[in-house]
This record gives sequence, C-alpha cells and structure tokens, in this order.
Amino acid sequence: MTTGATTGATPGPTPAATPAAHHHEVLLDLGGPIDLPRTLAVLQRGAGDPSIRLDPGAASMTGGPRGTPGAGAWMCQRIYDPTGAQLGATTWRFDQRTASTVRVRVAAAGPGLEAEAVADLAAQRGGQILGVEDDWQEVELLLDALGDQLSAALVRVRRRHPGVRLPATGGLFDQLVTATFEQKVTHDQARSGWRELLRRHGELAPSSAHLPAPPWMRLPLTGAQLRRVPSWEWHRLWVQPALSKTIQRVAERASTIHQLSARTAAQIDAVAELAQRLRSIPGIGEWTVAEALQRSHGSADLPSVGDYHLSNFVGAAMTGARTDDPGMLRLLAPYSPHRQRIIRLLKLSGFRDQKYGPKLTPADHRGR
Repeated sequence: MTTGATTGATPGPTPAATPAAHHHEVLLDLGGPIDLPRTLAVLQRGAGDPSIRLDPGAASMTGGPRGTPGAGAWMCQRIYDPTGAQLGATTWRFDQRTASTVRVRVAAAGPGLEAEAVADLAAQRGGQILGVEDDWQEVELLLDALGDQLSAALVRVRRRHPGVRLPATGGLFDQLVTATFEQKVTHDQARSGWRELLRRHGELAPSSAHLPAPPWMRLPLTGAQLRRVPSWEWHRLWVQPALSKTIQRVAERASTIHQLSARTAAQIDAVAELAQRLRSIPGIGEWTVAEALQRSHGSADLPSVGDYHLSNFVGAAMTGARTDDPGMLRLLAPYSPHRQRIIRLLKLSGFRDQKYGPKLTPADHRGR
C-alpha cells in the first residue's frame, strides 16, 4: 500500500556469524521460458534489500520466448519444518543459462547433519521460488474463450512475456512482515525501514567455500528476534508506532504462521482459507494478506484490495476510466480464479495511468 524520501545508511551492530554451510547445486529445467528478473522482481524491496537482489543482465532484455539468459539473483531465507521449528537457513544463487534452464546453487546452514537436509529442501524450494509449479495454461484458455477485445490484448501481452511466473517463496512469515512495513507509507519509508532493520539486526547469510554469500546479505529476522527490537529502535528505523505494534503481533504468532504456511498448498481454496485466518491478526487486513500470499504461495486470485493506486490503474487499463475497489473487483470477476494473473498482465502491458491523487508525503518523527 506504499506510494513513492530516503535516509542514509545507519551503521549497526556487528551481525552474528553464520555456521559453515553445506553446498548443493542443480540445473533446473522449468519446461518453458523463464523470465527470471520479472518473475523475482516482486520479491525485492528496493535496490538495497539485504535479503534479495537481482542481476537483470542485459538492459535490453525483453523476456520473450527466448527467456532471459544471463540474468541472476541472490536470495536468503530461513527454512522451517511443519511444526514451525527452524531447521536452518539458506542462501540461493540463481543464474539463468538458457531460455528454460536456471542454475540453482545453495549454501545451507543448520545444526549438525541438518545442514545437508536443509540444502536438499532449499534446492527444491528454489524451483518453487522460480515458479516451476506455476501453470498459466488455464488462464490462457479462459482468455481465448472470452474472446473480447481486452482478453485478446491480454493474450498478446502473455505471448510477449511467456516466461513471467508467480513466485512462491514459502516464507509467509517474512512476507507478512515486509508487507506490514508497507502499510500506508511511502515506498522509500518502507524500504528504508526494512533495509536498516536487516542491516542493524539481521544475521549474515550462510556461506560455503563453493558459494560465498555477498557481504551485504542479511537473513530476515525470526519472530523471537523481532520481539527483542526495542520501541525506540523502531522509532529510529522510521517505522510508525502502529506498524511496529502490528509487526510485534505477527512476531508473537510466528510459530503458528509457519505451521499454517507449511500445511497450506498453493491452491485457490486453501489459500483463501489461510487468508481469512491471517486477517484475524489485529492490524493485518486484506491488502497485507494479499501482498504476502502473492509472494509466499504464488496466489493467483488474491488482488491487493485497498492499494493506494491499484484500483485506479486497473479501471483505467481495462475501461479507460478510473474506479474504486468494488469497481475493480467487478471488472476482474470474469477472470476468477486468475485475478492476480490478470493484474500481472496489465502491469506487463506497458499501460501507465496518469496519477492525479494527492501525494503521500512521509512524516519523519524520528527527531521528536
């Protein structure tokens, strides 16, 4: 729910060392084109995000049927078991080789022999992050069947970008926290808070001799680590009191959120049920849940209702006239259960809505 102010980097305490990591490598064939930068871009919170960073490759890369060979990305995350207990942590390096293949390297850390098991799990999750299980065939058939002018235009967009997929990180807790950072603030304010939180309090990402993690990488904080961040530190990080309180509520429920995430398949009904449960957390609403599940579970049918600009954009792109959230949902209804896919195509179309709304200016209370 963010819009468009920056702060300088603040040096923090020395991050905790990460145990030596186990290495795993696989050449993943996704069975079709993969547009790595456009698929993973939705996961990166600004150019300075310490948990993920893209190497888009050639600036002229169009991402058509030939994919995006040469593109790459770094990413790190914690791995949890179905009970919510942390198994370890992992660093991924993705390097696209051909139109449909990506080299996935993993450095995984865990207690004792667990590191090898974490590395195996992380290699599997690497495919999910790239959208290996994301199937667009049903929505393509739906667009063909509808056959109207707009649907035909969306078909053309999909043909131009066949490698764009919906990523599924599996990290629901992390995505809820980052989405909460973005509630009703500017992009710069949200990204500054996230970046400085990880720089000051995040642990170093796992490294191995075969895959040394970049020195800027930091793991997202656990629930316990977030609960230990004092109120004055949130103030220093430019995080409003209401948002820091919501983050603390999410942190208090970390174990339950990990359990719910692990047992929820990336299916429409299951994700919708999970969304309903998450909205019971005070301060977590429809927008935050949609933003999180789009990234953690690759949700194809959860539009970000309540977004500052989205309904206007969708209305203008689909009809030439701006609309509100109910109007957006009416326009997207014929495309259910693929409404988020349609929004993704609209954004890929190149359409740009003129912005007439008031500018949301960040309020900086840190010196008060």
